Amino acid sequence: MLSAVKLAREIEAGTTSVRAVFETCAAAIAEREETISAFTHQALDQARKAAENGHGPLMGLPLAVKDNLDTADMPTAYGSQIYEGRTPAADAAVVALARRLGAGIIGKTVTTEFAFFEPGPTRNPWNPLHTPGGSSSGSAAGIAAGFFPLSLGTQTGGSVVRPASFCGIAGFKPTFGRLPREGLKIFSWSLDTIGVFGKGVEDAAFGAAALSGRNWRVDGASPAAPHIAVVHSHLWKEASGEMRQAVETAARLAEKAGAKVSTVELPGIFSDAFAAHQVIQDYEAALALGFEFDRHNVSLSQVLRETLAAGREIPPDNYDIAQDTARKARQNLAGLFKEFDVILTPSAPGAAPSGLGSTGSSIFNRLWTLMGVPCVNVPGLMSANHLPLGVQIVGPYGEDRKTLLAALWLEGLLRKQG
Repeated sequence: MLSAVKLAREIEAGTTSVRAVFETCAAAIAEREETISAFTHQALDQARKAAENGHGPLMGLPLAVKDNLDTADMPTAYGSQIYEGRTPAADAAVVALARRLGAGIIGKTVTTEFAFFEPGPTRNPWNPLHTPGGSSSGSAAGIAAGFFPLSLGTQTGGSVVRPASFCGIAGFKPTFGRLPREGLKIFSWSLDTIGVFGKGVEDAAFGAAALSGRNWRVDGASPAAPHIAVVHSHLWKEASGEMRQAVETAARLAEKAGAKVSTVELPGIFSDAFAAHQVIQDYEAALALGFEFDRHNVSLSQVLRETLAAGREIPPDNYDIAQDTARKARQNLAGLFKEFDVILTPSAPGAAPSGLGSTGSSIFNRLWTLMGVPCVNVPGLMSANHLPLGVQIVGPYGEDRKTLLAALWLEGLLRKQG
């Protein structure tokens, strides 16, 4: 894997060049892309030439873009045959911003159909017989395969944190709305959040800090041991034995290293909010994809057709009640965060499932996406069959740097353990 922070420092110091970085990426792609299938479109030469013309904060680094974000010079199909070959008239706001900051847009990466459930062809670099997760499949797998040091993904349920966990990398979902969504194919306007992938926490933070313009960088930081709440939600029993052990190992290592660790049972409002997530998502998706459902129904996967049809049956009053439940849960969560710094919880039910027919379950991510709070997959632990097991750090609304610092601190402990 390629470290964005390390490469940026080397480019700045003159010990490597943008051209050399792109050559490294090209070699990795040539060696493994046929197996991994992370890309829907590659633009290495185009990206290198653009990046060499001016560095900026992103230092000419290659950055891959999930194929539900518009790019004016590359096809954007949203993972759907409906839009195959479509090239937008303009870049998504975050893509235009990345170019302005000096990134070289190396290509578009595989997404599930409209960033929902139907998988694409991407395979897990740790074991190609396993899913890389979704919906940001190619963006996560490409980092793990060494194809690029930074990539953009999106999360509506668990589409940043879960694939990061399955691929053994860092995935950062910022506070809702901190990265602009104009030019994103919306699935659920209350939930869709743009996130950043990198080799480790400092790398994802580096990319997100540049794109947000905020003080989120944590490279070189020496964070203090945080007060961590290990959260046992109503879904705890859905985690595999290995995942429960991973969370317990992380908590034990943190406590040994000086962190205060508490166990917290979430109040019932949060199980209500978990249920509200699907109501909000499906109601909004049925509206957001109304054209596709009405005009291109036969081109949609069965699971998406059924979801959109069900979404159309949700009464507006039920949607409003779900939004009110979410609001109350956010208020409750803000109160809970007065008692501790961050939450430690599973990133996924377990390691990446075998097979490519599913991208895995997002049940350990949906609540936190609905809460709009920053979330980080922290890599470093492994399953018995040598697949990554990520744990999730969740922070208070708007406290993205605090969350990233806690994740960086924990990552240092887990990597030593791993």
